[in-house]
Amino acid sequence: MTEITRLDAPLVVGAGVAGLTVALGLPQAYVLTTQDMGSTWWAQGGIAVAWSPDDSPRQHADDTLSVSGGLGVERVVDLLTHGGPAAVENLIAIGAQFDRDEDGGLMLAREGGHRTRRVLHADGDATGAEVMRALIAAVEAGDRVTVIQRRAIDLVMAGDRVIGVVTSEGKKREVLLAPAVVLATGGAGRIYSQTTNPAGVTGDGIAMAGRAGARLADLEFVQFHPTALHVGKDPMPLLTEALRGEGAILVDAHGRRFMPQYHPMAELAPRDIVARAIFWQYDRGLGGAYLDARSIVDFADRFPTVNAHAHSVELDPSEHLLPVSPAAHYYMGGIDADSNGRTSVPGLWAVGEASSTGVHGANRLASNSLLEGLVFGARTSADVATSLVAPDGEPFAPKEAFDLPLVAGPALEDLRQIMWDRVGLVRTGPGLWEARSHLLELDSVLRRTIAGRVALELSLMVILAALRRSESRGGHYRADYPEPDPMQEHRTLIDPTRAQMTAVS
Repeated sequence: MTEITRLDAPLVVGAGVAGLTVALGLPQAYVLTTQDMGSTWWAQGGIAVAWSPDDSPRQHADDTLSVSGGLGVERVVDLLTHGGPAAVENLIAIGAQFDRDEDGGLMLAREGGHRTRRVLHADGDATGAEVMRALIAAVEAGDRVTVIQRRAIDLVMAGDRVIGVVTSEGKKREVLLAPAVVLATGGAGRIYSQTTNPAGVTGDGIAMAGRAGARLADLEFVQFHPTALHVGKDPMPLLTEALRGEGAILVDAHGRRFMPQYHPMAELAPRDIVARAIFWQYDRGLGGAYLDARSIVDFADRFPTVNAHAHSVELDPSEHLLPVSPAAHYYMGGIDADSNGRTSVPGLWAVGEASSTGVHGANRLASNSLLEGLVFGARTSADVATSLVAPDGEPFAPKEAFDLPLVAGPALEDLRQIMWDRVGLVRTGPGLWEARSHLLELDSVLRRTIAGRVALELSLMVILAALRRSESRGGHYRADYPEPDPMQEHRTLIDPTRAQMTAVS
């Protein structure tokens, strides 16, 4: 007999910047999270916002659309950039502290794809940690948000409506029913062997939504951060884009700068271009890639997180070149959602990296992700608050939600390597079909665990979307179709078949 608990307020799954912003905007909310409370903690990059007098939300929107590969939805992008200043003001009001200049003004940095300085940072390269500190303090200061530390396994439905979540605490399963469910579960970087994402970021929410029949969007668009520290760690330590904004350059093993030959903006080109350039430095035997940050004055004080990562492997950024490689970092694809977080399934909202609203298109502009969580988190909470429906009807959930153990075996590492080798920065039709064939050979093994099932289902859908897009655009590069095709300047939508459900009892 499965224990069923009825909650009297919306249930937010995920406790990063998006999830906590939703929860704090509601009169009452429950937040379901694992112990680490989201991956926002890891974000070194800042918050892009049109703050200075010589900048504007329109200019910020233009830069966002410029790097989006033609797929950014202008109306949604405008909501993001025009909502930015107020979102930052609200964050400061609850105690977030950003880096300031000698006169007390907010310091603005420039990052790749931005034509001007508009990126706020905290403690140089620890913006995510400061945002989380402020949000958690706001949660703890009130009594409106209740945090439940368990893992979400699957969505619970009554008819065509989502009414709750199956949760796990060790081997114990419990069903939580709620008047609204918001998925703020983050991205899916862990389906790749090289990633900056911490453990657990495997697209659980996206896969859950797919099993409930929710429409998914743009799953082929994975953003690979150009500069992860290439020293054999998993996850790979991130070397923030702000380093290049402050003058660091990319060189080969002989100290020769190579980015000017790939793009006029050199190291400040859009991320997908820089990432592929570094990939080719290795793949074509051109001398590898290293970040030369020796010109940055007071490096240890300005970038303490990066400095600590480097020193942990006996590298000093003020003296040594830093070996770098691209790594899976951010997911532009996800659960198709409108600008208020509504999905195609009643009772279900999605926000932040788990969602796909069209705000990033085929390629995300640097430091727009934290802003997305703040702006669309607030919009989602406002919509949820006016749309509550008490859970009613017989609850159903996928049978596997109650039967399978959580942790996957070695086959998951095989999947991650297949995805990196065949579905990574440079793809081909034959390579994608080969990846699909290899994953299907692992099907019976991966489906024995919750983690394996999630990774397999999502990876197969990524491959499907990548096969459908026979062109190159943004984060999706097909070597057999290296140019964009004007006829394919549209989003990729996938309507999954709802998983076989069983009555919850």
